[in-house]
Amino acid sequence: MQDYRRIADGIAADIAAGRLRPGQRLPPQRAFARRHGLAPSTAGRVYGELVRRGLVVGEVGRGTFVRASPVPTGRALAEPATTAPVNLELNYPSAPGQSELLSAGLAPLLRPDVLAEATRTAAAAGTPEVREAAAGLLATASWRPDPDRLLFAGNARQAVAGALAALVPPGGRVGVERLTYPLVKEIAARLGIVLVPIATDEEGLRPDALAAAHRSLPLSAVYVQPTLHNPTSVTAGRERRGLLAGVLREAGLPVVEDRIWSFLCGDEGGEPLAAYAPERTYVVDGLSKRVAPGLTAGFLVVPEGHGEKAAAALRSGGWTAGRFALEAAVRWIGNGTVARLVAAKREDARARQRLVAEHLDGFAVRADPRAYFAWWELPRPWRADVFTAAAAQRGISVTPGPAFAVGRSGAEGEAADCVRLGLASVPPSLLAGALRTLAGVARTGL
Repeated sequence: MQDYRRIADGIAADIAAGRLRPGQRLPPQRAFARRHGLAPSTAGRVYGELVRRGLVVGEVGRGTFVRASPVPTGRALAEPATTAPVNLELNYPSAPGQSELLSAGLAPLLRPDVLAEATRTAAAAGTPEVREAAAGLLATASWRPDPDRLLFAGNARQAVAGALAALVPPGGRVGVERLTYPLVKEIAARLGIVLVPIATDEEGLRPDALAAAHRSLPLSAVYVQPTLHNPTSVTAGRERRGLLAGVLREAGLPVVEDRIWSFLCGDEGGEPLAAYAPERTYVVDGLSKRVAPGLTAGFLVVPEGHGEKAAAALRSGGWTAGRFALEAAVRWIGNGTVARLVAAKREDARARQRLVAEHLDGFAVRADPRAYFAWWELPRPWRADVFTAAAAQRGISVTPGPAFAVGRSGAEGEAADCVRLGLASVPPSLLAGALRTLAGVARTGL
């Protein structure tokens, strides 16, 4: 019997020499076995070895493809790209005159007497002033959080981590949309939590699919983005939110609702699930997108009677907010800085979406005109990893769709042909040029 590793070495040599190109599909394992006179089990070990080496990627129902580049190390969307000057991965909007507006709010904090107080440690519950300010900021047309149910983290991601740590034991199962925020996948891995992909449609998470998943094997909680879902920009309507709340209540499930992008919609984005099921909804929001990522705070609204457990989770994880950031937030909210930045960023997001519509006209792009990102279903024969590599060669970084897929589900195959474009972090002129370049790459084919 031939050593499967030597056969894998031969294929690896073909890939290194360019005889097998990125994106090229390998024969089905049975065909490969017949061609080389191998047992099917040996062919399976060959393909498994190639996957282990990071040379190919297998996609359920589609086949095995030569990978465009080595398996990336590190975390998806975690650190700024250093090789691509046009970064369409990270997504932090900035408004004209933002620094001047922020500095005006910070100036009072720099007086020695005020600074001494602002640099003390802060409790997870913050101060009465910051709780009142944050409650006003998060309020919608028919919902205003009770200030006494507000907790504070360093940013919204830490608020998500604190909520999940409080709600889900190690090994517990959390239902999420089939495509979800990549850092939630990392949080789950660190906490020992299993993410369960739930089917979605044009309004997001399907209530019937959520109920079926819970009946099949009970969930501990749900994480959901019903407003401007990242990456698809889907927003659930009023009826869908009510149906979701009904399923959650009937199943006795708590839900972590991520509203980090909802500020772009205002009241048009729909009421939070907390307006429908306040007794089981943990609302997450923050200032990183509204204001800036470097000096921010995350907000966590907890149901009545659950504050201490969530606060303990934030403390034990080292996720509580800094006192200086909270004091700055009070001033920025109170003097209208946050409101002015939000208005400017809403206008900016719409302008950038117009650039997407102009330069990617004719392609299958899913985006909300209010959102700072777009989900691009690439034309055949492009696949996400190959296109990402081709874009990087031209100095543009994009996020491959599989970074958002949960588990080996249908979403993995769906995302294999997609990339997400973050529109917020580069100047409009650079964005327009990058979109033109990407459109040209997509039209050339492999």
